[in-house]
Amino acid sequence: MEARGKQDLWVQQKPEVLAVLREQAIVQSVESSNRIEGVTVEAGRLRPLVLGGATPKDRPEEELAGYRAALDWVYARDPRVAIAPGVVLKLHALAQGGSTSDAGVWKRRDNEIIEILPSGDRSVRFVPVPARETAQAVQTLCRAYQAALDDGQVPVLLVIATFVFDLLCIHPFRDGNGRVSRLMTSLLLQSNGFQVARFVSLERLIEESREEYYHVLKACSVDWHEGRNQLVPWWNFFLGRLRAAYQEFEEHVEQARGRVPKADLVRRAVLAQMEPFTLAALAAQVPAASVPLIKIVLGAMKKEGLVRLSGRGRGAEWTVVRG
Repeated sequence: MEARGKQDLWVQQKPEVLAVLREQAIVQSVESSNRIEGVTVEAGRLRPLVLGGATPKDRPEEELAGYRAALDWVYARDPRVAIAPGVVLKLHALAQGGSTSDAGVWKRRDNEIIEILPSGDRSVRFVPVPARETAQAVQTLCRAYQAALDDGQVPVLLVIATFVFDLLCIHPFRDGNGRVSRLMTSLLLQSNGFQVARFVSLERLIEESREEYYHVLKACSVDWHEGRNQLVPWWNFFLGRLRAAYQEFEEHVEQARGRVPKADLVRRAVLAQMEPFTLAALAAQVPAASVPLIKIVLGAMKKEGLVRLSGRGRGAEWTVVRG
């Protein structure tokens, strides 16, 4: 809430810095949200699809292009948009790429959330709302959300977090539930004055905490149907990612003001990369740092084993070494 209070000041910073942040957040959000669901594309196709309007060549590319279209729709909305089942359906239709028969359609068959055990065996982690009850469940959820906001007794961020969690438990679609939940997160935050998802990818932060994300979802879904489930662990996870996003946003603003050592900013930008990147791409993301400084930082990080270099010349790509 303190960060939201400073938000208006931050968004008045240099337009070129905010433009770079928006572009970076869009690319990372599209990639991470789909990669969480196991959908990936070739590294060289990501930016053309997300930023260049390239025509998708296959189903994974359709889903990435669809997620970008859904983000555009979210950020084009009036902040006072009413949250209703039609909004959830619209986001699903866009995120699915619009080419499947069930895009923007509630699930027609009951589904289960399956967990793959270390042994390779499959275990039913959670049984969502039956297909025949899905439409009514989402309608009830939207009404409960609005009632909680109108009542004002529960902090708005907890209301948003609970809406997202309940939507995941309803699991209203055959496929794409996770993507829709993350799109709804951005929409609900924006509609309540929290603009950070425009500049920092919440999807990337969730992907970086994927193990914790799934662990908390599993723990908090126990006894959900009976209304006896625990929500505090999910609230803490949700607020933790949001706080991290605002801290990152503030760091970028401080960068624009020249108050953070530029070498530190380069290191942070490098470690935030979720795909192979070129020197030129990184320089565009850290406009305050000179190319010679970026080369020095990358060289030092390579010696530390944090990044590796593939190729030579202008097309050479760097990759963050994870795990």
